[in-house]
Parts: sequence; C-alpha cells; structure tokens
Amino acid sequence: MLMTEHVEQYEQKQTEGARRMITVEERTMVRDLILLPYIDTMVSKSLKELEQSGGILKRAYLIAGQSIQRRIMQDTYQLQRELKQRNIKVLADEQEDFLVYYKIFCRGYQERFGLTRDVIRTEISLRLTRYTAELGTLLKDQLK
Repeated sequence: MLMTEHVEQYEQKQTEGARRMITVEERTMVRDLILLPYIDTMVSKSLKELEQSGGILKRAYLIAGQSIQRRIMQDTYQLQRELKQRNIKVLADEQEDFLVYYKIFCRGYQERFGLTRDVIRTEISLRLTRYTAELGTLLKDQLK
C-alpha cells in the first residue's frame, strides 16, 4: 500500500518517463528523415536519364527536377535540425529480406524502428507526388 505522497511521486515519474519517449509526431519525422535520401537518389537518377535524353522539353524537366531536389534537401536539413533540438538520433541498423531497420536514440531511450520495402516505395511515391503538386501550384501561381 502506498501513501499519498508516494503515489504522487510515482505518478510524476511516470509522466516524466512518458515525456522522454518518442512521440507519434517525432516518429513521423524520423520516418521522413529516413525516406528523404531514397527520394533524393531516385530524383538524381531520373535527372541523369533526362540529361541523356534528347526530348524537346528536356530543359524544363531538368529545372523541375532540380527544384524538387532542392526542396528535398531543405526538408532534410529542417528535419535534422528539429530532431537534433529534440535530442533524437537515427542510425541505420540492419537490412533483412524485406525490412530495413534503424536505431532511434531518444532522450536516453533506444528503440528499433523498421520499415518494409513496400512501405518505403509507397511513401516515396506519395512524397514525390506531393513535391510535384507543390511545384505545379507554384508555377500556376507565378503564371497568374
């Protein structure tokens, strides 16, 4: 049986521990930080292929691709800075057949975070679609 002041101390320690664990928002930030280098690699490969092509819109596509790549870099730096401020580090751990694992060090706790290749592909596709839509909106606004 716990006395009242012990119950309060116990609850306070539980609350402090919960604040130290990674939140859903931070987990999403970690996921995005993991995905952004994959997206950057895909865009880079696409840009190299474009440079080899002889299409009449080659220059326009290159400019659009480079713009998307700059946005990816901005997002990467912003996420790195934000996670550093929150005292969260992410390190690659290991790869299995269809899973990629990372270690998350969050305010004194360590956690293993895994992503399947299917999830990575889907998230990359969604993110590239979002970047392309943002660029399209930006171009439409400038043409008005």
